[in-house]
Amino acid sequence: MAQKGVQLNRETFCCSICLDLLKDPVTIPCGHSYCMDCIKGHWDGGDQKPVYSCPQCRKTFRPRPVLLKSTMLAELVEELKKTGLQAAPAAHCYAGPEDVACDFCSGRKLKAFKSCLQCLASYCEEHLQPHYESPTFKKHKLVEPSKKLQENICSRHDEVMKMFCLTDRQSICYLCSVEEHKGHDTVSAAAERSERQKELEVIRLNIQQRIQDREKDVKLLQQELEAINHSADKAVKDSEKMFTEMIRLMEKRSSEVKQQVRSQQETEVTGVKEVEEKLQQEIRELKRKDAELKKLSHTEDHNQFLHSYPSLSALSPSTSSIQIRPRCRFDHVTAAVSRVRDILQDVLRDKWTDVSLTEVDVSLPTAEPKTRAEFLQYSCEIILDPNTAHRLLLLSEGNRKVTLTSQQQSYSHHPDRFTAWPQVLSRESLNGRCYWEVERRGRGVYVAVSYNDIRRAEGPEDSSFGYNNKSWALNCYKCGYSFLYNKVETRVSGPRSTRVGVYLDHSAGILSFYSVSENMTLLHRVQTTFTQPLYAGIRPYHFDGHSAEFCELK
Repeated sequence: MAQKGVQLNRETFCCSICLDLLKDPVTIPCGHSYCMDCIKGHWDGGDQKPVYSCPQCRKTFRPRPVLLKSTMLAELVEELKKTGLQAAPAAHCYAGPEDVACDFCSGRKLKAFKSCLQCLASYCEEHLQPHYESPTFKKHKLVEPSKKLQENICSRHDEVMKMFCLTDRQSICYLCSVEEHKGHDTVSAAAERSERQKELEVIRLNIQQRIQDREKDVKLLQQELEAINHSADKAVKDSEKMFTEMIRLMEKRSSEVKQQVRSQQETEVTGVKEVEEKLQQEIRELKRKDAELKKLSHTEDHNQFLHSYPSLSALSPSTSSIQIRPRCRFDHVTAAVSRVRDILQDVLRDKWTDVSLTEVDVSLPTAEPKTRAEFLQYSCEIILDPNTAHRLLLLSEGNRKVTLTSQQQSYSHHPDRFTAWPQVLSRESLNGRCYWEVERRGRGVYVAVSYNDIRRAEGPEDSSFGYNNKSWALNCYKCGYSFLYNKVETRVSGPRSTRVGVYLDHSAGILSFYSVSENMTLLHRVQTTFTQPLYAGIRPYHFDGHSAEFCELK
């Protein structure tokens, strides 16, 4: 009872505006008391001037009452503070909209600390004390605060539901068991809870066992992942080392061949130059002899001529008998290196399966076809996707032909549709080695391949084929060709034709464009690494019925 009195005093001397002990207390004409600053702030912020009201009883005053400090209340509050009276509970102790409130607090309710399943009520810490102290409440079951206590009351008989009907699988009160559920198989709610609790524990054990099993599986997978990464790292490191050793060996052999060829070259060149020098010397001697004989032939003195002729007419032995033997040639070196290269290529091509890993693509690039017949072995049918077509593009011929029009088509809205540029992509992605041909009618068209995540919506130029790092495009116009990638344009020379062939080897990273007429002429080749599936693309860029069609190849 003492505690109750303290609580009463605490509430009595609290301001109902700030919920704290009165500070400079004032009493207004209706008899209610407030902190002076609190009531002033309340009236200053009101919107019904010059009418002023009490926040508690709503009684109105006119004019505004003059506020004077209540000396008696102030002294009483100070005296109570000295005797141990504390401030009202902090705001966070009061029950909010989401909290369970104490059913026994008067005025502003505190948060409930426990709920009682026998009393079907919730209590704050202070009002819960009898449950701890009085023997009357010793057998009451206390639980965490709950807003669902009323669900334990039978809506028909207003009794606590302490029974459970096994027949209807629902909670009931005792009166239900002798009326609506008479003859049904019933047990106490506690007994049914005990059975269900056993089942719950079994389920939990099963769940916990499955968790342990899955954790073991995860651990095994992590170990497998670690083993894969370790094995892969080791394979990369070891293979790099061995390839480096092979490259060094090839470089060593290349250096030895080069040194041998140069050494033999020097020997042969020296021998040839020696022979050449002897021949040049003989030529000089012969020219000198010829000049002397010419001079002698012009001598008018017969006696002088006859005197000099015997000595001048004698020729030194000729070196014309020198044999110009066939000199060393190095074609055999080229042939030998060529044979080694062919053997190495055969080993890398035929024996590479010994190096390949399961489900890992480590294939070597294969040779690109040379003739149109070889290209046609990889021909694929290109069908355009209407969901990607710009509304100025008309698709026909089974969605193989696209025509640029001046009127918008009635395509439905689709997130894949191009809206910035009159472009369209193929329906299916291109895998492996593919070849297709495009026949154009008109002055200009972009023949392209693109990743699927290229920009579609209204925006800058970088959503056009060839003006980003998502697409590669051959610009075919009236006077020639140019190749575009990531806004870089490269002029391309080649015979003009209305038909363009496109060859793609996705895994090898090869993309080639050909001019197709009587012969196939390579216009431009790209060697890169494709990181996503590719789609064929087309973009005409003139109106008046200009079109492009993916050809049916047979």
